[in-house]
Amino acid sequence: MSKRHPIIAVTGSSGAGTTTTGQIFSRMFASEGLRPAMVSGDSFHRYNREQMARLAAKGQFGERNHFALAANHIDRLEALFYDYGHTGNGRFRRYVHDEDHTLIAAGHKAGTFTPWGPLPADTDLLFYEGLHGGVVSDNYNIAQYVDLLIGVVPIVNLEWIQKIHRDTHKRGYSQEAVVQTIINRMDDYVHDIVPQFSHTHINFQRVPLVDTSNPFVVRDVPTEDESMVVIRFRDPSEVKFTQLLQLIAGSSVSRHDTLVVPGPKMALAMDLVLRPMVQRLMSRRTYG
Repeated sequence: MSKRHPIIAVTGSSGAGTTTTGQIFSRMFASEGLRPAMVSGDSFHRYNREQMARLAAKGQFGERNHFALAANHIDRLEALFYDYGHTGNGRFRRYVHDEDHTLIAAGHKAGTFTPWGPLPADTDLLFYEGLHGGVVSDNYNIAQYVDLLIGVVPIVNLEWIQKIHRDTHKRGYSQEAVVQTIINRMDDYVHDIVPQFSHTHINFQRVPLVDTSNPFVVRDVPTEDESMVVIRFRDPSEVKFTQLLQLIAGSSVSRHDTLVVPGPKMALAMDLVLRPMVQRLMSRRTYG
């Protein structure tokens, strides 16, 4: 961890909602006048789209799948966090998504990576959103460098529903292909993704209030109105529960370290909970 060069990481699996959380942070950074270095976990995948497809066709799945540590440049991710925390600099690259029109117009092919290069100069903090921001394993300890580590983890059936809906409606995959991907990833999900949520400072877990017992036949993603959000704090002594209960209508405390809010209030809750923490990080950076 670093006072001068703080790092915030949002970790969660594919379809969990980390991208939406990243958008909330982007708006928060803008309103606070902060200049973050924004880094996506996709950038640290070991294989591009075509390589993964070729390996999958051979039944190899590229060190199994993107959830697996072996399918990613975890050493480079750890080096980035270490370097940024110590110097405010580091090296990264970008994964080119189909909707990244600016990168594609610049000559980069969708499904590939840009070259490795330096982070933008003179940033206030590093923000990471992806699969492995809280990894602690025999060979790596990325969580130790993160000043604010946030887990976004819907209950697993909802996570699968969200992934199936996204990948079939927005990415053109068949439901059969998406379900097979979920099955292929299960071992790595259990061993490489889930343990990270024990290292987070805060977890946001969306819980549906409708029947999701068979996620493979659900046609619609449960709405915010049909959900509650469970927010667990590692250190509840830093949380002003009474104030949050007053500001968030319909909220309650289920345990000494857990706040429950209505689904439509998730963005508000994130702002009320996380903005003071970001402000403290910036205050430490300036005066600490």
